[in-house]
Amino acid sequence: MTDRARAWLFVPGDSEKKLAKADGIGADVLILDLEDAVAAERRPAARELVREYLAARRGKRRSQLWVRVNPLSSADALLDLAGVMPGAPDGIVVPKTDSGDDVARLSHYLAALEAREAIAQGQTRILPVATETARALFHLGTYAGVTPRLAGLTWGAEDLPAALGASTNRGPDGELAFPYQLARALCLAGAVAAGVQPVDTVYPDFRDSAGLEKTCARARMDGFTGKIAIHPDQVGVIQTAFSPTDDEIARARRVVAAFKANPSAGTVGLDGQMLDKPHLTQAERVLALAGELTR
Repeated sequence: MTDRARAWLFVPGDSEKKLAKADGIGADVLILDLEDAVAAERRPAARELVREYLAARRGKRRSQLWVRVNPLSSADALLDLAGVMPGAPDGIVVPKTDSGDDVARLSHYLAALEAREAIAQGQTRILPVATETARALFHLGTYAGVTPRLAGLTWGAEDLPAALGASTNRGPDGELAFPYQLARALCLAGAVAAGVQPVDTVYPDFRDSAGLEKTCARARMDGFTGKIAIHPDQVGVIQTAFSPTDDEIARARRVVAAFKANPSAGTVGLDGQMLDKPHLTQAERVLALAGELTR
């Protein structure tokens, strides 16, 4: 993606009321959910509702509209895809992937469905939730080069404990236990290695804005460029946190200008500091997030 999506908001796919309200929230991405938010017996109706929602907004979407389908290992996955692709979603969120092979398989499915629906080939992007199985942790480096459809990688801290047989994902201090810190770090590295967006996982306590702000600040500091929201009230906090401040933008412009003025120099001086190429890379990243550069 050239446009980095900051807030990715889950919206239950079987709630006409919540879908209608989602239009005005202003999230960069709405994820219309057919997996965890929808009971099995309601999925056929949810597919129809999501398809109609997508189709009604085709060509005039305020937010990107993605759909989370059920895992590819389930019988529901192909039903989900076949049901919603007539609405031409911007992307598919696929849970519980084991490796890049799952994304390659999904890409083949999407190619066939795009052909059926007269959608431009490759238009539908993919975001895997790439850390929800034990096997997945050994394969987070396998997503690079799998398909141009890959928009990012995200991780999950809620399903993995069950997969590992753990009773909780938190330690006595309330912080993520080591296996889940590892999953987070590997997801970040895997996304960067694949040249796609690293998207941080949900913050479950939607009433705790201060905690969300702290989590977002740490995620951005570590290298994540967006975060998944589970409640509309989280969207504004996330989008602010993952947007560069005016001071950051001004500083980045000065760093880029200093290197541009000295194109053959490996290091430049600015405000009493010596800067080298990693500082330039970081400054360019800030300007890219601000929409001033295309990376």
